[in-house]
Amino acid sequence: MWWKAILLWFVLMVLAILNGTVRIKLIIPQTGLTMGLVISTVMLCALILVATWASIRWLGPTSAQEAWSIGLLWLLMTLGFEFGAGHFLFKKPWSELLYDYNIAQGRIWVLVPIVTAMAPWLMAKMRGLLG
Repeated sequence: MWWKAILLWFVLMVLAILNGTVRIKLIIPQTGLTMGLVISTVMLCALILVATWASIRWLGPTSAQEAWSIGLLWLLMTLGFEFGAGHFLFKKPWSELLYDYNIAQGRIWVLVPIVTAMAPWLMAKMRGLLG
């Protein structure tokens, strides 16, 4: 189950990169930065939920605890990539990376890690895999 969860996380990262490309090339030029970021965040949350819904039987969690464990693994991998690669590879300052989490500034990116963590449990529940 764990290798499947890791493999699917990489699929989710590809979806996130494609979402970011669409945001930069198509959405923001049409809507502006603030609305573009909101639309992109909602789109990515939807992509995560759809991908998880489609693959949850293949992932095969047999309990709520296993489903939550997958979600927490994805959360840790996501935050590790976002902050690790963002800071050390792409040289973004911590303040810039944290700004996307500033709800007071209209940034709702925090929904992505929340949805990422909840998706396996929620989709397993919706697909009838958990009691």
